[in-house]
Amino acid sequence: QVQLVESGGGLVQAGGSLRLSCAASGSTFEINAMAWYRQAPGKQRELVASITSGDSTNYADSVRGRFTIFRDNAKNTVSLQMNSLKPEDTAVYYCNADKYGYIWSKTVHYWGQGTQVTVSS
Repeated sequence: QVQLVESGGGLVQAGGSLRLSCAASGSTFEINAMAWYRQAPGKQRELVASITSGDSTNYADSVRGRFTIFRDNAKNTVSLQMNSLKPEDTAVYYCNADKYGYIWSKTVHYWGQGTQVTVSS
């Protein structure tokens, strides 16, 4: 089992910055990829950014150039640096960790409880 705990959420003014962190504990040795998702009220959960154990990254178009995801494999943490924040970034942000199976259907997905990010106009 893997436990994920997010921190760093809060309220920030538009144009400001915020850094989210996620600490993984438990059976973390075989985590292959980690990611940040977000969900705003009335909207579907969406991928914000992801990173593999080899540090390959991808970003949602809406945050590319503003957000940066990075991880420390030795410490089992993943962070999201958010700059130039906009009101539309307001959402609950969730940390995700994946353990790949030998086939896709065996992949196990872990989730944190979420942290609220609110960006004021």
